[in-house]
Amino acid sequence: MSKIGFDNDKYLKTQSEHIRDRISKFGGKLYLEFGGKLFDDYHASRVLPGFQPDSKITMLKELRGQAEIVIVINAADIEKNKVRGDLGITYDMDVLRLIDAFTGEGLLVSSVVLTRFADQPAAVTYEKKLKALGLKVYRHYPIEGYPSNIPLIFSDEGFGHNDFIETSKPLVVITAPGPGSGKMATCLSQLYHEHKRGVEAGYAKFETFPIWDLPLNHPVNLAYEAATADLNDVNMIDPFHLEAYGKTVVNYNRDVEVFPVLNAMFEKISGKSPYKSPTDMGVNMAGSCIFDDEAVSAAANQEIIRRYYQAECEHRKGNAGEAPIRKITLLMKKAGITISDRPVVAAANIKAEQTGNPAAAMEMPDGTILTGRTSELLGASSALLLNALKYLAGIPDSVELISPDFIEPVKKLKVETLGDHSSLLHLNEILIALTIAGVSNENARKALEAVPSLKSLEAHSTVILSQIDERVFKELGINLTCEPTYESKKLYHK
Repeated sequence: MSKIGFDNDKYLKTQSEHIRDRISKFGGKLYLEFGGKLFDDYHASRVLPGFQPDSKITMLKELRGQAEIVIVINAADIEKNKVRGDLGITYDMDVLRLIDAFTGEGLLVSSVVLTRFADQPAAVTYEKKLKALGLKVYRHYPIEGYPSNIPLIFSDEGFGHNDFIETSKPLVVITAPGPGSGKMATCLSQLYHEHKRGVEAGYAKFETFPIWDLPLNHPVNLAYEAATADLNDVNMIDPFHLEAYGKTVVNYNRDVEVFPVLNAMFEKISGKSPYKSPTDMGVNMAGSCIFDDEAVSAAANQEIIRRYYQAECEHRKGNAGEAPIRKITLLMKKAGITISDRPVVAAANIKAEQTGNPAAAMEMPDGTILTGRTSELLGASSALLLNALKYLAGIPDSVELISPDFIEPVKKLKVETLGDHSSLLHLNEILIALTIAGVSNENARKALEAVPSLKSLEAHSTVILSQIDERVFKELGINLTCEPTYESKKLYHK
């Protein structure tokens, strides 16, 4: 488990104070582009051990009296059923999930904006659905030559053609289900409309990564590049900040490239730009809350290796090309790390070589590495899970938590009645079996009580796991990597 290196309480306090200060600098109306994940930011919690996955929501809840949320979604993403890779749901369904999540936390979601709207049939149907659910929906349209054609952008045919989003709070948080949704364009369109109405609103950007006040090649910033390898984001020194202040800070290529255009837009709206650099636009205070750089660096290096294996597996599945693999390989060289810096990898592979079958390994909180092997009764991951629970609960390895007499009829049901091609139990089935065994078996009960202790442990499998087993590992909070190899030579894998 990662050693804590991030002060989450300090983060919540300083971040909310900084946002309040930014609101006051713009006369009481701020459009805040929120990048990254507002909920379940597990990347941040992995590379900044101590950061809580829902810290951003907790921080927003402290500002709830001043804040409302606008969710934007690209109409083209609705049309092509774009899917969130981490959740496996389409962007349009994720908007509904986000609305439920925000309102469940007592936060106001005032509206949904369909960006790049061009009467796409699926987008029109989705708009009707949102309105039937009682939601306010606005349309923003494509602008030819955006973002460089400033005369057109700042005209009645540009931003003027977009619907004006009615808002009532000093802080308007603009968020989206994923990148490329049009968050920044939505903010700028609102500034244009507010200015026409005599309101001098402001814009700021909140993205956790890259962390501007850490070195360019700090492992945390390299881990961000690894996480966005498929987008080809590149961290770089902010040249505008260096010129304006003589200070070296970190930003990334897209913000640096678009800043001159943004600056021209700000000048067009209000006569002068409030910012001298893209870094000036940000309100991120995460860097000042790191108190153990060694712990944070170690955690970030592990994340880079995990991203490498993820890229390898996505390529093997046919979901991605080789470019992300090449990029992360270079990042690993920058960080001075290799796959041998992830101990569970060697342990799992050695076990597989010894047994001639798929194997898996997991590192315990005290550094002990356990393995699981494939047998007639259990797959490697299931065996590993039971071994880990026994270890964490202080149960001898020789003890059977689930009797083979119980597993056999379940296997028979799976194959003969339910038509499953594999008789081996998935992780969720093993946990259900363990729960049933716990009714009469004290050791099984003790093992179940140890399940929460699995969170944040590292694991590795010598084969790509089924979607079900991968999901259970994720739900348990275990950081899993897999070799880019399937257990069988079949073309269809679930």
